[in-house]
Amino acid sequence: MSILKINGEIFYNMMINASNTLEEQKEYVNSLNVFPVPDGDTGTNMSMTIKAAVEEIKNLKNDTVGNIAKTLARGALMGARGNSGVILSQILRGIAKGLENKDEVDAKEFAESLMEGSKSAYKAVMRPTEGTILTIVRASGESAVNSKSSDIVTLMNEVCDHCRNILNKTPEMLPVLKKAKVVDAGGMGFLVILNGMRDALTGNVKAVVKEDAPVASNASAQQSISEEDIKFAYCTEFIIMTKESNPDSNAFRDEIEQYGDSIVAVSYENVIKIHIHTNDPGVVLSKAVKLGELTKIKIENMKEQHRHLVVDEDSITAEETATELKKYGFIAVAAGEGVTNIFKDLGVDYVIEGGQTMNPSTQDILDAVKKINAENIFVLPNNKNIVMAATQAAEISEKNIIVIPSKTIPQGITALTMFNGEADVEENKGTMIEAMAKVTTGSVTYAVRETEMDGKEIKEGDILGLIEGKISEVGTDIFEVCEKLIDNAVTEDSELITILYGQECNEEEVMEFVERIEDKYSDLDVQTYNGKQPLYYFIVSVE
Repeated sequence: MSILKINGEIFYNMMINASNTLEEQKEYVNSLNVFPVPDGDTGTNMSMTIKAAVEEIKNLKNDTVGNIAKTLARGALMGARGNSGVILSQILRGIAKGLENKDEVDAKEFAESLMEGSKSAYKAVMRPTEGTILTIVRASGESAVNSKSSDIVTLMNEVCDHCRNILNKTPEMLPVLKKAKVVDAGGMGFLVILNGMRDALTGNVKAVVKEDAPVASNASAQQSISEEDIKFAYCTEFIIMTKESNPDSNAFRDEIEQYGDSIVAVSYENVIKIHIHTNDPGVVLSKAVKLGELTKIKIENMKEQHRHLVVDEDSITAEETATELKKYGFIAVAAGEGVTNIFKDLGVDYVIEGGQTMNPSTQDILDAVKKINAENIFVLPNNKNIVMAATQAAEISEKNIIVIPSKTIPQGITALTMFNGEADVEENKGTMIEAMAKVTTGSVTYAVRETEMDGKEIKEGDILGLIEGKISEVGTDIFEVCEKLIDNAVTEDSELITILYGQECNEEEVMEFVERIEDKYSDLDVQTYNGKQPLYYFIVSVE
């Protein structure tokens, strides 16, 4: 069977089948992730991205190939998750550019659209790395435009065969792939998509969009609690301009601990920034004023806020919302109730649930933006695999979105503590990014597969200690690994150690461990929070 032209219906079936094929093989693609930590979600991110795309075209079966491609690209753009998903959205965007205003296309025109997909993907990445999905998409475009066939079935067979050969060479391009004895996961994901497109042609497939199971509503945690659950009523924030150059924020935190909870105390030069939930803001302020002058004092009644929150949002008119415009708003991505609360305590308006294995889409970020009535909205991705989706959201949105490219939770927390409501956007952006750079982040998790990395033999189930995303320690005890991480991160210039412990940790054992760290580093402030984060026993930072 030969096909000389691709019309809208054929292209529709190609893309629906590609999406269905990737959904079936996403776990295999996930298994190719080199890093042995539990974040192997390349296949999942790419599948969710293309599923969001085909959801947009499910009623366009009889439209033109150009309109279907354009709608597909828009769906992928909004639904892009993770770096691999964002790159895939750019590939589809390029393909749409190549098919623009076309009712149907021949082999040459379709080949040129694949090359446009390659060009678009490379433009989206600041520092392209060969041996990744970029290499495979370029191979698809080059193979297609070099084909002499006018039969699109033959062309797609040539493209798939060539891309498979190039994919098998990716371990020679990236040493980390060779050590792990795998090909690139993103490249495999794109090959699966190409195979799905090809199979729709060769099998004359009449594809159907597979419906997902309904997703449970993610109701606001604040709406699910009662007013009686609010133990301390007043959210109190202020800054102490201290009389000494390097104030001890940890000592002041200990002094006010008996008066409330959700305490955050951070010092920088001659400043201590304080946040506390308390029933007596006055006593806290009276103790703070002994250390220096107070400024930026903000006290809010959380019980009153809760009463307003539970009012039906539909009753709020557009006029009422318009009057509440503020200068700055904040969005952060985080997983874990404790971590989420820290960000809210630091003034974040909306926390998107996500992180490792759960990358929010561009649309998720835009939806959060819509809920914030502010002139300028700062977005903290707090994960390297979410920065691209956040950046893409900023490019699409009509609002002024400023992406602070935080790659870890501690970076995001530190960036927020340095925000100054009196400063302008650019000054705040520069200060927050500069502060982030001074944070060393470590994390403790477990290995999901056997591998060898950086000369370390890793077995499934081993405890892994990572510093800035690179494996630093391998062991069998979470506390020993965490202590070694801290030892590796502390320098003579360090002042603060922060420990967030996860939902799998025993709190009594954690407190014993923290006491040991406090004794060992008695000249440093040590702060501990129950982050309740999944997957990671500890997230630590040294500043």
